[in-house]
Amino acid sequence: MLFYYITSKLCMKQIWIPILIITFFHIGNCQAQDNSENHKTKDSTSKAELIKNLGNGYFPTKYFDFDLRYLVKYNQFEGFRTGLGGLTNSNLSENFRLQGYTVYGVLDHTFKFSVGASIRLAKKTNTWLSYTHTSDLEETGSSNFLTDKRFFQFIEPRLFNIDLFHHHISNSIELQHQLASNILTETHFISSNISPTYSYNYVPNTQSNFNDFELTLAKLSVQWNPFSAYQDEKDPYLETKVGYPKITMQFTKSFKEILQGDFNFSKFDLRIFQQFNHSNSSVSQLVLASGIANGAVPLSHLYHAFPNNVDKSSIFKRFSVAGNNSFETMYFNEFFSDKIISLRFKHILKPFNFGPRFKPDLAFITKYALGSMDSPEHHQNISFKTLEHGYFESGIELNQLLIGFGLSFAYRYGAYHLPHFDDNIAFKFTFNLNLNK
Repeated sequence: MLFYYITSKLCMKQIWIPILIITFFHIGNCQAQDNSENHKTKDSTSKAELIKNLGNGYFPTKYFDFDLRYLVKYNQFEGFRTGLGGLTNSNLSENFRLQGYTVYGVLDHTFKFSVGASIRLAKKTNTWLSYTHTSDLEETGSSNFLTDKRFFQFIEPRLFNIDLFHHHISNSIELQHQLASNILTETHFISSNISPTYSYNYVPNTQSNFNDFELTLAKLSVQWNPFSAYQDEKDPYLETKVGYPKITMQFTKSFKEILQGDFNFSKFDLRIFQQFNHSNSSVSQLVLASGIANGAVPLSHLYHAFPNNVDKSSIFKRFSVAGNNSFETMYFNEFFSDKIISLRFKHILKPFNFGPRFKPDLAFITKYALGSMDSPEHHQNISFKTLEHGYFESGIELNQLLIGFGLSFAYRYGAYHLPHFDDNIAFKFTFNLNLNK
């Protein structure tokens, strides 16, 4: 109970820090009125710009935009992770920028950092060439799309309970290019030295045994929004009308014996996000995600299904914050796969109108995942299952009860239903706050 109390307090600190920041700026910007209409218009525009930047995860200054992602976070390996980061803005240069961050982990007593520079090759196609050097941690089994790197959340609920990380020292050359207003591409060429922070041996054949390893990777990611509309004059890449589906694809190729790379493998990832806005103001969302990896692939670059549950003895000891796309009843490090497909369905009813400041909404959710692994015996000193029989969970959410907070309930059933009834249940907070609305 003492550990639960302490971790709960840590979780709440992670939650309330960004809320206090938002409140501070909101109060500060609501002060000082002026009778001049021009001043009011300018002040209103400034406030709107500030709120927009905060919603995108930045606090702007004249020449440098601070990145709010690096202020404070928490996970099971580092404990509190705090630091500073950001990038230069267009006031300094429209064709060149510097970016970077440095953070410190309280539990592992280690600094992590990243430094980089970018140059714009073509304004019309928003083409940027970048170089980045990074020494940091990455979650094992996470498969992130390059085009998602600017996605910002005030709270990253899954991060709080993650304990399986690998350390990487990477040098990356990156090319961002807009093929069209609705097609963004990102290409990376990366050389990495990877060291798992947990006991792990990768044995791809009888002659090889790897505790840590070198990877040389090429990645191409494409984000296609075929039915979105974009601003034509000031910013041709600003999405003015959100259309669906949104389609993201990524291909990864690892090269052996190029820049000391240890493995040959390839991966293909696909995600399709579809939303239906109904005439009765309800909304249905459908997310299809899949990935396949072929060749000698270490655990660091395989797939989990975005689990978000800790292995504790009671429902309330597992109480935390639900994610947007995670499996709330699936325990961390329970499943890994080299082939996976998942389907997430969410139906959100029309918000209840209890007053101008209290409009909660009720959502019904069902999630499914299917996966497999060709050679699980190659991954040693770590135990896990695969998803050949299909994983099911369903639940409900009651959102926007107070300052973006709500409640969720999920239940695990099907082939991976657990013997003890309450081990299949996840009861959590939800948190949804969008400053850009």
